[in-house]
Amino acid sequence: MLSLLLVVLASVVAIEGQDVDYAQFVNPFIGSEGAIPGYAYGGGDIFIGGAVPFGMVKLGLDTYEEPLNQSALNGGWTPQGHVTGISLMHESGTGGGAKYGFPSQMPLASLEGVNLLDNLTYWQDRVGDDVASVGYFKTEFESGVQVELSASRHAGLYHYTYPSRDGKHVLVDFSHYLPHPTRSWDSQFYTGGEIEIQPNSSTYTGYTSIANGWCLGPPVTVYVCGEFDTPPDEARAFKGKNTFPVGRHFRSYNNATTPEPTYTGSSARSGPQSDRVGAIFSWNGADGTAEIKSRVGISFMSIDKACAYKNEELSWSIEETAQAARAEWNRDVFSKIRVDTSEKANKTRLALLYSSLYFMHLIPSERVGENPLWESDEPYWDDFYTMWDLFRNQVSLWHLIQPTYYESMLRALIDMYKHEGFLPDGRSGNYNGLVQGGSNADNVLADAYMKGLRGGINWTEGYAAVKKNAEVLPFFDQNPVDPQGSLKEGRSALDDWLPLGYVSADRNSRAVSKTVEYSLNDFAVSQIAKGEAPGDQELYLRRSAGWQLSWDPEATSRGFSGFVMPRYANGTFHKTYNITNCGDCNWEDESYEGTAFEYSFVIPHDVSRMIALMGGPQHFESRLDYVFQPNTSGVDLGANGLGITTINNIANEPDFQTPYLYNYLNKQWKSVERSRQLASDFYFNTSNGIPGNSDAGALNCWLVWQMLGLYPVVTTPVYLLESPWFEDINVTVNHDRTLRIRAEGLDDGEGRQGYYVQSVRLNGQEWDRNWFEHEDVGGIMVNGGEILFRLGGEQKVWETGDVPPSPGHRVVDIGGG
Repeated sequence: MLSLLLVVLASVVAIEGQDVDYAQFVNPFIGSEGAIPGYAYGGGDIFIGGAVPFGMVKLGLDTYEEPLNQSALNGGWTPQGHVTGISLMHESGTGGGAKYGFPSQMPLASLEGVNLLDNLTYWQDRVGDDVASVGYFKTEFESGVQVELSASRHAGLYHYTYPSRDGKHVLVDFSHYLPHPTRSWDSQFYTGGEIEIQPNSSTYTGYTSIANGWCLGPPVTVYVCGEFDTPPDEARAFKGKNTFPVGRHFRSYNNATTPEPTYTGSSARSGPQSDRVGAIFSWNGADGTAEIKSRVGISFMSIDKACAYKNEELSWSIEETAQAARAEWNRDVFSKIRVDTSEKANKTRLALLYSSLYFMHLIPSERVGENPLWESDEPYWDDFYTMWDLFRNQVSLWHLIQPTYYESMLRALIDMYKHEGFLPDGRSGNYNGLVQGGSNADNVLADAYMKGLRGGINWTEGYAAVKKNAEVLPFFDQNPVDPQGSLKEGRSALDDWLPLGYVSADRNSRAVSKTVEYSLNDFAVSQIAKGEAPGDQELYLRRSAGWQLSWDPEATSRGFSGFVMPRYANGTFHKTYNITNCGDCNWEDESYEGTAFEYSFVIPHDVSRMIALMGGPQHFESRLDYVFQPNTSGVDLGANGLGITTINNIANEPDFQTPYLYNYLNKQWKSVERSRQLASDFYFNTSNGIPGNSDAGALNCWLVWQMLGLYPVVTTPVYLLESPWFEDINVTVNHDRTLRIRAEGLDDGEGRQGYYVQSVRLNGQEWDRNWFEHEDVGGIMVNGGEILFRLGGEQKVWETGDVPPSPGHRVVDIGGG
């Protein structure tokens, strides 16, 4: 059921207020398939359906793909999975346990043999190719029902076309959700709901509550207001025993049979045993239309708000709704980075650029006015999935091209700290979790602070929030995947970090990766302290050198010496640790989603010390060269590897900056060469066009920076200069200023000229460094200006100035180092 077909709605000729319909270049299926043809497993796990930028509603299919060990259900859509419903809430590009997949509708051409409590009796396979474009989705079921979808910020529009005028039904199921059937401990489960069919029979209202899922959260209660454009001939509410399939939460039936529903008239309520509730709407008249439309609004606050969203945001026209969504994407996202789109333009590069921008604007979810937990004048956001992914480069691009949205996100994060006690590292369903390593909201806030973002942000509270992460051990949440520390929020290994200066391998999990990440976190705290609490700055700068305490100068691997290694509380090192293989590289291991070989390069705040510990520039360069050599990886990446055989794993966030480290040797041409090769090898305008899980758009954002010819150094105001992919790029920064990036002599695809930098000019000034800061040359990233790259075929050392700074530089005596 996989298609790369893109639809451009006929009604969309030009987007109002825009000269170019950039949305036409977006391929919503990039990353929809993994390394195993026909399966989503190992792919981007992306959402496919109707949505606006950061929309609360993401309307799309929910599918069940078998075999389960080759499935990925989190985004809802899979290439050939059975369709179990069409729901309004989804994540995009996420791993781990599933979240959302509710509330749901399901169109049925017949009720024969259907048990509304058993979706195996009515799930649908698809025929032909699914069709998707920005703001629009279309599919056809084997039953002959054709489905078209589009969405606004808080509501979704369904358009069903049935194969005949008689036999038209829509199942509304308030107990539907995305399952995780192979892991009962973090599967979602239904906890109750209520539905009422209004007297006109065309409108239904109610709520559903679904708990658990990815972050092990409490019930998420969503209020629903749905309406059909044609009054049904029959509308019946139903309820039935809770038939949760895994059998751990609230199940109230035996294994013999699935019970049948009980019809309850115009309303149904769950009651004390969390009975399932829903309704079936039927249009049986042969003289009626074959088309049924439905508008559904949702709210976390009330039914009245859900109805208001439905009425105010949607018409009954799928074309108008899709066009409005498309216009919003063009205005608020795609037009922020403008390149030549004429006939002579490289269409593959256009698809990669605008599709990448699309996927990095699906989550988090903007929910201003939709905070059910506390009253506040501050904005509210959800679905930060997760800071561990976002802080590497994604927030730095939002800072430039989405300043209004980005400031709103940061204010929401600080408000969460104010009312819940901790910043989230991840958050979904109004609940913090999961913490993969450090408290990486610290890095996000520091990145914004160092680039001068102030606006309506209360930085006094912002500093208090990051300082609490640095000083207060969070309570132990007893998550079953990690018996040694909390995964909900904060830094679970402060019991080591504060007294020892590193995270020990015998008292805490993920000791290698946590030590590296806590070091950067404390550097981030020091960056904010510089302005908010100068007396604290030196303390956190000193603590940011803790990674050196885990550096074993005697550790050797592949002919290289000196690595970050697991260290025990008594000071000894795990001498037999496999530096190139982290096992499952998961929650209970000694290094998370990266080997010790990889994490030894992940010290962005003190690259100069890292180079020294690796034996100086020459040895550092040799080691850096080595991690990009084929067939060096010591980890079996399985289906998620997409053919990656190098130690450097561009599919995983810790390695994002590693290709650019040659800049610190004033050999920028090598950074350009390595990063270009990675982009060419692993990014395509195809269904398996990204190298693994998109991680909420983080992998897509890496490619955007690559195409701009820049790369941000997180928690600092520094940008590394690389090599752009387009001759002329116009980026809207700071709301209404233009940063123009030009490339003279760029390879035109026929082998002439090249992409190696020969020289750079910033705002008319010849530049001798391969980096610059946010406010250099008249505040170029604040006020706009021009970066001119002169490119050619020569691998040239053009930079003669200082190497990029190491603002967290500290030397710790580690013995032998």
